[in-house]
This record gives sequence, structure tokens and C-alpha cells, in this order.
Amino acid sequence: MTTTLDISRVRELFDLRGSFLVQTGGGYSDDPYPAWHRLRAQAPVHAGTVHELTGVAEPLVFHGLPHPDRPHFSAFGYEVCSAAYRDPVTFASSPDAVGATGAIGTDSSMLVMGGARHRRYRGLVQPSFVPAKAQWWIRNWIEETVHALIDEIAGHGRAELNVDFCAAIPVLTITGSFGVPVAQALDIRAALRRPGAVVEILAPIVAARREQPADDLISVLVQAEYTDDDGVTHRLSDDEIYSFSVLLLTAGSGTTWKQMGITLTALLQRPEILRAVNEDRRLLRPAIEEALRWSPTDPMFSRFVTADTEFHGTPLPAGSVLHLCIGAANRDPDRWERPDEYDIARPPKPSLAFGSGPHTCLGMHVARAEMLTGIGALLDRLPNVRLDPDAEPPRLIGMYERGATAIPVRFD
Repeated sequence: MTTTLDISRVRELFDLRGSFLVQTGGGYSDDPYPAWHRLRAQAPVHAGTVHELTGVAEPLVFHGLPHPDRPHFSAFGYEVCSAAYRDPVTFASSPDAVGATGAIGTDSSMLVMGGARHRRYRGLVQPSFVPAKAQWWIRNWIEETVHALIDEIAGHGRAELNVDFCAAIPVLTITGSFGVPVAQALDIRAALRRPGAVVEILAPIVAARREQPADDLISVLVQAEYTDDDGVTHRLSDDEIYSFSVLLLTAGSGTTWKQMGITLTALLQRPEILRAVNEDRRLLRPAIEEALRWSPTDPMFSRFVTADTEFHGTPLPAGSVLHLCIGAANRDPDRWERPDEYDIARPPKPSLAFGSGPHTCLGMHVARAEMLTGIGALLDRLPNVRLDPDAEPPRLIGMYERGATAIPVRFD
């Protein structure tokens, strides 16, 4: 694969502080964790949204927001967030938790489905995202993408890793799995707010795979079958495939990029840990898992309350929104010692970085494969990589989509 990415366009589309992400709090540059620690210590559940309780006054948009006509509550502890995830009947992933209907996009994907319909649709695509399929993703798309990107920077002695490396990997991986050429990858990213434009790119590919399947994800989707309650066998419609594709692009191309940048920032700012990972590559996996716990890129997701209930001492009326601050939950001192410390040697415990329950992130194993392959190859080929002492060091910013600013490095 020869990459033909327009780097200036990549930087525009993947700027945490740019117009694309400003509505989610991309301009927030403080450390939210002290406020979250305080809130968690005060009570399991608070009235209000996470950003308001953190001290951000301007309205923000994210999962479960803004919904100004609904009461809002927020939870900050591990047990309370985990309990909500485990009760999808009371705490639904969407206002209606119904099947996929309406316009193409994430609002009509299985992200908003509930119950048997969600289980059926998820079961169709899940086989392509189980741990055993990680090598399929690595072999077909991830490995080639990673090494092509390193080829472009290896001879320069310095680089910016967050956008020029991390951001490009998931976009090229996902679009590659769709059969989209590299030249069109950024067109898809730019079109995510206009799903119709994504359909224009995907429609001929879906049609071609219905005629002649290949070894890619679109072929898996067009061949997937399910049996309804009457025993009738169905395949996914074109619109259902488009909605799932938009969901995968929206969820996968942003989160993995930012989480990889967070992990690299954590390692590069701690040379002793980076040295240990370089000397023993088996430590890379726990380094990634610890970064997911320590600073998940999406530190909040929401659930819609379906019936009047009392939850950890707080009455929640039907129709209200419960925001689960998983960033705070992942640093709950009742579950982890020294929770603010990035410690790759801590005993492993599941965190909520990928959610929990029926809507656990479908692509989490692909995301892990991208991060393991990308960071591992970077350290293999640029073993002397380090932060550029002459450049501004990276910082973690953002409210609902947290990530690193530019990660300038040298490896000469």
C-alpha cells in the first residue's frame, strides 16, 4: 500500500480543538479528575451533567446530550456505573431503545437498539470482532498501514505522532476493511456528518460484494444471515450495512486514534516505563490496558431511564438521563490503589474503558490490535524515539473526547 494522505487535511479533521470536536468540549484544557474525585466522594449520583458538575458552563453535545427537556443525573463511582451497565432494561442506551429505523447513521444503528433485536444484529457482526479475528485485521489491514506510515517518517529524524501516525491508523484500517482506496479514506472521514456522502462511496462496493464476495468486512456483512421469530431467514439490507459502517467509522476512527495518542503520551513522559517496554515487549499490552483505565478517551457515556427508580439513594424519574462518568469510575480508589498513578505493573482488573454489559464496545479487540501493532512497530523501527525537547510537550485535553495535543518526537 502506498499512502497518499494529505497530511494537512488529516490535521484539520483530527484536531481536538477544531470545529469538528469543539461541541464535545475540545477546548477544555484543565484536569477534570480532581473535580471528579470530589464528586465521587460526596455522593454516588448527582443531579446535573458531568460537564456542568465539573465547572463547564457552555452547552456541550455528546451521547445523552443535550436533551434539554429531560432531567439529568451523573454517576462517578465504579460500582454505580457498573450497576447501570448491568441493567439495560432500566438504563437503556437510547431514548427509545428500539430497532434500526429512520435515516442512515449511528442513530439508526445497533448502538440504539435494545433487547432481542440488538442481540440479533450484534450476533451477525460480532464474529468479525472477536479476539481470534484480531490476526485477520492485523494481516489484512493494520500491519501494512502501520509500516507504510512509519516508512513516511523514518528518514526524517523527527515527527509528530498524534495526528500524522495515530490518527491515520484506524481510518485506513476501517476504510481498508470496506474496500475503500486510500485516496478516498479522508473523504469518508469528512463525510461522517453527511451519511449520504458515505453511502455514495460505499454503495458500489456493497453492490459488488453482493455479486462477488471478497475477504473483507463488507463481504461479511452482505453474507450475514439471521432467522426471525417466525423462522424466516433474512440478510442485512443495504441501509443496515450503511448504518453499521457509519457507526464503525464514527466510533472506531476517533476513539482508537485518541487512545493510542494517550498511551504514547503516557509512555513518552515516563522514560523509565518506555525503557522497560522497549526491553520487554510483553509489557506493551499492560501498558495499553493501564492507559485505558487511567485516561479513557471517552470518559462519559449515558443511559436513558425507562422507569421511575431509586438508584443508589437518588430517585431517578422515567425519561431522565443518567450520565456514567467512566473516567472517574476508572480511578475509583475503592477499586484501585493509587488510582491517579499510571502504573503498568498494577494487578489487572477490568475497567469500564470499553463500557460493559450488552453494549460493550464491539470493536475493542480491533482497537487493541491497532494499538499493539502500531506502538510495537514504532518502538521496533524507531527504538530511540523520545519527546522532542525543543517542542511543546503533549498535554491531555478535552471534556467528552479526551486526547493528546501534538506529540512531537525525535528518533535521530
